[in-house]
Amino acid sequence: MTERENDQGFLSIVIPAYNEARRLPRTLTRISDYLNEAIRRWRVSMEAVEVIVVDDGSTDGTSELARTFSDRFPNFQVLRHSPNRGKGYAVKRGMLKAKGKFRLFTDADLSTPIDELDKMMPLVLSGEADIVIASRGLPQSELIVRQPWHREMLGRLFNLAVQILATPGIWDTQCGFKLFRGDVADRLFKLQTLDGFAFDVEVLYLARKFRYRVIEIPVRWLNDPNTKVQTLKHGLQMLRDLLFIRLNDLRGRYSELPSRLSVPS
Repeated sequence: MTERENDQGFLSIVIPAYNEARRLPRTLTRISDYLNEAIRRWRVSMEAVEVIVVDDGSTDGTSELARTFSDRFPNFQVLRHSPNRGKGYAVKRGMLKAKGKFRLFTDADLSTPIDELDKMMPLVLSGEADIVIASRGLPQSELIVRQPWHREMLGRLFNLAVQILATPGIWDTQCGFKLFRGDVADRLFKLQTLDGFAFDVEVLYLARKFRYRVIEIPVRWLNDPNTKVQTLKHGLQMLRDLLFIRLNDLRGRYSELPSRLSVPS
Protein backbone atom coordinates (compact mmCIF):
# COMPACT_ATOMS: atom_id res chain seq x y z
CA MET A 1 0.00 0.00 0.00
CA THR A 2 1.36 3.44 -0.94
CA GLU A 3 1.60 6.33 1.48
CA ARG A 4 -1.20 8.13 -0.34
CA GLU A 5 -3.54 5.12 -0.06
CA ASN A 6 -2.63 4.87 3.61
CA ASP A 7 -3.57 8.53 4.17
CA GLN A 8 -6.91 8.03 2.48
CA GLY A 9 -7.87 5.30 4.93
CA PHE A 10 -7.93 1.56 4.71
CA LEU A 11 -10.64 0.33 7.09
CA SER A 12 -13.54 1.91 8.95
CA ILE A 13 -15.30 0.10 11.81
CA VAL A 14 -18.76 1.40 12.62
CA ILE A 15 -20.40 0.48 15.93
CA PRO A 16 -24.08 1.44 16.43
CA ALA A 17 -24.75 1.88 20.14
CA TYR A 18 -27.90 2.43 22.17
CA ASN A 19 -27.42 2.45 25.95
CA GLU A 20 -24.17 0.49 25.65
CA ALA A 21 -22.11 2.08 28.45
CA ARG A 22 -21.79 -1.29 30.16
CA ARG A 23 -20.68 -3.35 27.15
CA LEU A 24 -18.64 -0.81 25.17
CA PRO A 25 -15.46 -0.89 27.32
CA ARG A 26 -14.91 -4.59 26.65
CA THR A 27 -15.82 -4.20 22.97
CA LEU A 28 -13.51 -1.25 22.30
CA THR A 29 -10.68 -2.93 24.20
CA ARG A 30 -11.04 -6.09 22.10
CA ILE A 31 -11.15 -4.11 18.86
CA SER A 32 -8.05 -2.14 19.87
CA ASP A 33 -6.13 -5.31 20.75
CA TYR A 34 -7.18 -6.97 17.50
CA LEU A 35 -6.21 -3.99 15.33
CA ASN A 36 -2.78 -3.65 16.91
CA GLU A 37 -2.03 -7.15 15.63
CA ALA A 38 -4.04 -7.17 12.39
CA ILE A 39 -2.51 -4.04 10.85
CA ARG A 40 0.77 -5.91 10.44
CA ARG A 41 -0.94 -8.47 8.22
CA TRP A 42 -2.69 -5.76 6.25
CA ARG A 43 0.56 -3.76 6.00
CA VAL A 44 -1.03 -0.52 7.08
CA SER A 45 -0.57 1.79 10.06
CA MET A 46 -3.14 2.43 12.79
CA GLU A 47 -3.65 5.86 11.21
CA ALA A 48 -5.21 4.05 8.23
CA VAL A 49 -7.99 2.64 10.43
CA GLU A 50 -10.88 4.61 11.89
CA VAL A 51 -13.41 3.59 14.52
CA ILE A 52 -16.80 5.31 14.64
CA VAL A 53 -19.26 4.84 17.50
CA VAL A 54 -22.75 6.06 16.63
CA ASP A 55 -24.73 6.83 19.79
CA ASP A 56 -28.38 6.37 18.85
CA GLY A 57 -29.98 8.61 21.48
CA SER A 58 -28.60 6.79 24.54
CA THR A 59 -29.54 7.93 28.05
CA ASP A 60 -26.81 6.09 29.99
CA GLY A 61 -23.70 8.08 29.11
CA THR A 62 -22.69 5.91 26.15
CA SER A 63 -21.06 8.83 24.29
CA GLU A 64 -19.09 10.01 27.29
CA LEU A 65 -17.87 6.48 28.02
CA ALA A 66 -16.91 5.90 24.37
CA ARG A 67 -14.82 9.09 24.27
CA THR A 68 -12.61 7.82 27.10
CA PHE A 69 -11.23 5.28 24.58
CA SER A 70 -10.16 7.89 22.03
CA ASP A 71 -6.50 7.53 23.02
CA ARG A 72 -6.50 3.91 21.81
CA PHE A 73 -7.31 4.83 18.20
CA PRO A 74 -5.60 7.56 16.15
CA ASN A 75 -8.83 8.03 14.17
CA PHE A 76 -11.82 7.82 16.49
CA GLN A 77 -15.20 9.52 16.33
CA VAL A 78 -18.34 9.48 18.42
CA LEU A 79 -21.45 10.57 16.53
CA ARG A 80 -24.50 11.25 18.65
CA HIS A 81 -28.08 12.07 17.74
CA SER A 82 -31.25 12.30 19.77
CA PRO A 83 -33.86 10.97 20.12
CA ASN A 84 -33.32 7.29 19.40
CA ARG A 85 -33.87 6.62 15.69
CA GLY A 86 -33.14 2.91 15.35
CA LYS A 87 -30.20 0.68 14.49
CA GLY A 88 -30.67 1.14 10.76
CA TYR A 89 -30.39 4.91 11.03
CA ALA A 90 -27.31 4.66 13.25
CA VAL A 91 -25.52 2.25 10.89
CA LYS A 92 -26.41 4.36 7.86
CA ARG A 93 -25.07 7.51 9.50
CA GLY A 94 -21.82 5.81 10.47
CA MET A 95 -21.25 4.07 7.15
CA LEU A 96 -21.77 7.30 5.19
CA LYS A 97 -19.54 9.28 7.54
CA ALA A 98 -16.80 6.64 7.19
CA LYS A 99 -13.91 7.20 4.79
CA GLY A 100 -12.34 3.74 4.66
CA LYS A 101 -11.70 1.81 1.46
CA PHE A 102 -13.39 -1.03 3.33
CA ARG A 103 -16.13 -0.57 5.95
CA LEU A 104 -17.29 -2.98 8.62
CA PHE A 105 -20.24 -2.54 10.89
CA THR A 106 -20.42 -4.65 14.00
CA ASP A 107 -22.83 -4.94 16.89
CA ALA A 108 -21.74 -3.30 20.12
CA ASP A 109 -21.81 -6.63 21.98
CA LEU A 110 -19.38 -8.32 19.54
CA SER A 111 -21.59 -11.40 19.37
CA THR A 112 -19.51 -12.12 16.30
CA PRO A 113 -15.93 -11.85 17.60
CA ILE A 114 -13.90 -9.14 15.91
CA ASP A 115 -11.23 -11.61 14.78
CA GLU A 116 -13.79 -13.15 12.40
CA LEU A 117 -12.82 -10.20 10.21
CA ASP A 118 -9.75 -12.29 9.32
CA LYS A 119 -12.02 -14.51 7.22
CA MET A 120 -13.58 -11.56 5.42
CA MET A 121 -10.69 -9.31 4.47
CA PRO A 122 -9.05 -11.69 1.96
CA LEU A 123 -12.32 -11.89 0.00
CA VAL A 124 -12.59 -8.12 -0.51
CA LEU A 125 -8.84 -7.55 -0.88
CA SER A 126 -8.69 -10.11 -3.70
CA GLY A 127 -11.73 -8.61 -5.43
CA GLU A 128 -13.68 -11.84 -5.04
CA ALA A 129 -16.45 -10.08 -3.10
CA ASP A 130 -17.93 -6.59 -2.87
CA ILE A 131 -19.73 -7.44 0.37
CA VAL A 132 -19.00 -10.18 2.91
CA ILE A 133 -21.60 -11.01 5.55
CA ALA A 134 -21.31 -13.14 8.67
CA SER A 135 -23.83 -15.95 8.92
CA ARG A 136 -25.21 -18.08 11.71
CA GLY A 137 -27.27 -20.05 9.20
CA LEU A 138 -24.61 -22.07 7.39
CA PRO A 139 -23.71 -25.66 8.34
CA GLN A 140 -20.15 -24.66 9.24
CA SER A 141 -21.25 -21.81 11.54
CA GLU A 142 -20.25 -22.28 15.16
CA LEU A 143 -22.99 -21.16 17.56
CA ILE A 144 -21.06 -21.20 20.82
CA VAL A 145 -23.93 -19.68 22.84
CA ARG A 146 -27.30 -20.18 21.19
CA GLN A 147 -30.42 -18.05 21.40
CA PRO A 148 -33.44 -19.31 23.38
CA TRP A 149 -35.46 -21.77 21.31
CA HIS A 150 -38.38 -19.37 20.73
CA ARG A 151 -36.05 -16.71 19.30
CA GLU A 152 -34.40 -19.24 17.01
CA MET A 153 -37.80 -20.44 15.81
CA LEU A 154 -39.06 -16.93 15.08
CA GLY A 155 -35.75 -16.13 13.40
CA ARG A 156 -36.21 -19.06 11.06
CA LEU A 157 -39.74 -17.93 10.23
CA PHE A 158 -38.49 -14.42 9.48
CA ASN A 159 -35.74 -15.84 7.31
CA LEU A 160 -38.31 -17.84 5.36
CA ALA A 161 -40.17 -14.60 4.64
CA VAL A 162 -36.90 -12.94 3.61
CA GLN A 163 -36.15 -15.82 1.25
CA ILE A 164 -39.54 -15.42 -0.42
CA LEU A 165 -39.77 -11.62 -0.55
CA ALA A 166 -36.28 -10.18 -0.68
CA THR A 167 -33.00 -12.08 -0.81
CA PRO A 168 -33.35 -15.75 -1.77
CA GLY A 169 -30.20 -17.71 -1.14
CA ILE A 170 -28.91 -15.61 1.76
CA TRP A 171 -29.39 -17.63 4.93
CA ASP A 172 -28.77 -15.00 7.59
CA THR A 173 -29.44 -11.36 6.81
CA GLN A 174 -29.55 -10.25 10.45
CA CYS A 175 -26.12 -11.11 11.83
CA GLY A 176 -24.65 -7.73 12.76
CA PHE A 177 -21.21 -8.15 11.23
CA LYS A 178 -20.89 -7.08 7.58
CA LEU A 179 -17.98 -5.82 5.50
CA PHE A 180 -18.40 -3.59 2.43
CA ARG A 181 -16.18 -2.02 -0.16
CA GLY A 182 -16.31 1.69 0.56
CA ASP A 183 -17.75 2.76 -2.78
CA VAL A 184 -20.41 0.05 -2.52
CA ALA A 185 -21.34 1.20 0.99
CA ASP A 186 -21.71 4.78 -0.24
CA ARG A 187 -24.10 3.72 -2.98
CA LEU A 188 -26.25 1.33 -0.95
CA PHE A 189 -26.56 3.24 2.32
CA LYS A 190 -27.50 6.47 0.54
CA LEU A 191 -30.51 4.59 -0.83
CA GLN A 192 -31.44 2.89 2.46
CA THR A 193 -34.82 4.06 3.78
CA LEU A 194 -35.45 1.82 6.82
CA ASP A 195 -34.35 2.95 10.28
CA GLY A 196 -35.22 -0.26 12.13
CA PHE A 197 -33.77 -3.76 12.35
CA ALA A 198 -34.82 -4.77 8.82
CA PHE A 199 -32.33 -2.34 7.29
CA ASP A 200 -29.93 -5.27 6.69
CA VAL A 201 -32.46 -6.89 4.37
CA GLU A 202 -32.98 -3.64 2.49
CA VAL A 203 -29.25 -3.09 1.96
CA LEU A 204 -28.75 -6.68 0.78
CA TYR A 205 -31.82 -6.41 -1.46
CA LEU A 206 -30.22 -3.35 -3.06
CA ALA A 207 -26.91 -5.18 -3.39
CA ARG A 208 -28.67 -7.92 -5.34
CA LYS A 209 -30.56 -5.37 -7.40
CA PHE A 210 -27.28 -3.73 -8.45
CA ARG A 211 -25.56 -7.09 -8.98
CA TYR A 212 -22.86 -6.75 -6.37
CA ARG A 213 -21.02 -9.88 -5.33
CA VAL A 214 -22.22 -10.88 -1.86
CA ILE A 215 -20.48 -13.74 -0.07
CA GLU A 216 -21.95 -15.24 3.10
CA ILE A 217 -19.44 -16.93 5.40
CA PRO A 218 -19.82 -19.10 8.51
CA VAL A 219 -18.60 -17.53 11.75
CA ARG A 220 -18.40 -18.12 15.45
CA TRP A 221 -21.25 -16.47 17.31
CA LEU A 222 -22.19 -16.02 20.96
CA ASN A 223 -25.70 -14.92 21.88
CA ASP A 224 -25.84 -12.05 24.36
CA PRO A 225 -28.99 -12.29 26.51
CA ASN A 226 -29.05 -8.49 26.84
CA THR A 227 -29.98 -8.01 23.18
CA LYS A 228 -32.04 -4.93 22.35
CA VAL A 229 -34.28 -6.89 19.96
CA GLN A 230 -37.77 -7.51 21.38
CA THR A 231 -38.92 -10.68 19.69
CA LEU A 232 -42.61 -9.96 19.12
CA LYS A 233 -42.57 -6.17 18.74
CA HIS A 234 -39.58 -5.92 16.46
CA GLY A 235 -40.43 -9.15 14.62
CA LEU A 236 -43.76 -7.72 13.48
CA GLN A 237 -42.12 -4.44 12.47
CA MET A 238 -39.53 -6.31 10.44
CA LEU A 239 -42.16 -8.34 8.61
CA ARG A 240 -43.97 -5.10 7.75
CA ASP A 241 -40.70 -3.60 6.53
CA LEU A 242 -40.14 -6.52 4.15
CA LEU A 243 -43.28 -5.43 2.33
CA PHE A 244 -42.08 -1.82 2.34
CA ILE A 245 -38.87 -2.90 0.59
CA ARG A 246 -40.79 -4.42 -2.29
CA LEU A 247 -43.19 -1.45 -2.43
CA ASN A 248 -40.26 0.99 -2.38
CA ASP A 249 -38.77 -0.74 -5.38
CA LEU A 250 -42.05 -0.77 -7.29
CA ARG A 251 -42.52 2.94 -6.57
CA GLY A 252 -39.03 3.87 -7.72
CA ARG A 253 -37.73 4.82 -4.28
CA TYR A 254 -34.44 3.11 -5.08
CA SER A 255 -33.72 5.30 -8.06
CA GLU A 256 -30.44 7.20 -7.76
CA LEU A 257 -31.79 10.63 -8.68
CA PRO A 258 -30.21 13.35 -6.49
CA SER A 259 -33.52 13.97 -4.67
CA ARG A 260 -33.51 10.34 -3.47
CA LEU A 261 -30.04 10.40 -1.94
CA SER A 262 -30.72 11.33 1.69
CA VAL A 263 -27.55 11.50 3.78
CA PRO A 264 -27.74 11.91 7.60
CA SER A 265 -25.60 14.74 8.89
